[in-house]
Amino acid sequence: MTGAPNTKPDRGEAPARMTRRSFGILGVGAVVGGTVFAARWFNITADASADGTLSTPDAHAAALSGEIILVDIRRPDEWERTGLGEGAVPIDMRRDDFTDALLVQTGGRTDRPVALICARGVRSRKMTQRLLGAGFTMIIDVPEGMLGSGAGPGWVKRGLPVVAWSA
Repeated sequence: MTGAPNTKPDRGEAPARMTRRSFGILGVGAVVGGTVFAARWFNITADASADGTLSTPDAHAAALSGEIILVDIRRPDEWERTGLGEGAVPIDMRRDDFTDALLVQTGGRTDRPVALICARGVRSRKMTQRLLGAGFTMIIDVPEGMLGSGAGPGWVKRGLPVVAWSA
């Protein structure tokens, strides 16, 4: 009698199970990733004493004295919520003509001291690098921002004067 070879029926592979170790690794990865995201969002590592930066009180004083042009690069809805820092010029960083609008404020000079402020210093840091790469030579970051960061409590919490903005 000839027959088929003795084979076991195919039951497929067992479903993958998450072990305690892999669950722990996943959890640690989520915590580390969340911490890095939060540190960048709140600009926790900012240092207001580093070269090329100003604290919010110093930026306020310098803007009022005319030493710098203080530019608030946030969005209009953010200006409405908190107001503009006294002495700041609002230019939304998303504008296609941002550089041209900034040149209008500086009288066409790329060597005029310009300080950038946003909510927490993240966007101002990025825009500082972008403008330095575009040929501006005196761009200063205000890393505290309007709402505070690792560099300090920010314009609003320090009680610095704000002016209302509306469209």
